[in-house]
Amino acid sequence: MKKVLVVDDTKNIRMILTKCLELEGYEVLTASDGTQALELFMTNTFDLAFLDIKLPGVRGTEVLKRIRENGIKTPVIIITAYATVKNAVDCTNLGAVAYVQKPFSADKIRNVLMEFENSRLNSKNEENSENFILRAKAFLDANNYEKSLELAQKALVKDIENPEVYLLISRAYRGLGNEKSAERFYQFYKTFT
Repeated sequence: MKKVLVVDDTKNIRMILTKCLELEGYEVLTASDGTQALELFMTNTFDLAFLDIKLPGVRGTEVLKRIRENGIKTPVIIITAYATVKNAVDCTNLGAVAYVQKPFSADKIRNVLMEFENSRLNSKNEENSENFILRAKAFLDANNYEKSLELAQKALVKDIENPEVYLLISRAYRGLGNEKSAERFYQFYKTFT
């Protein structure tokens, strides 16, 4: 079960978020101030955290700054009633993955969770050269040579010894009418086969 931390000084917000997250299958721990939040971050590993900016004692932005300084990479979703451009920029620079303005509904929280899960899946998939290759082939089949080339080049960075990648790059260049580059990558491909 995924574990999430909810940090907010308002009891009702903590209760609403806890109920929403539990219904989505999360184990939830809560903190009502920044000091409690820091203690929980130091003693637990979380898959996700919801963090209010305006907290008594240690502010939410300071909590975020300190956990990052300690190498804690937990994805953090900022929740605030005081949405400002400066707060959004500061929190994004500290690695916040989303920004939710109060008041919010259960549907809004579900949507944020879905976006977060989708972006995590996409980033995991994109780390894999096979995913780049599959997508490059699909774009090649659709005659979108530029996108195919872009994805094949990303696959090449991940897996420089895969002959299939050189062939894909060659075919994409050929589709773009760049015969010289197409031939060069085809020759690379031939050295592997």
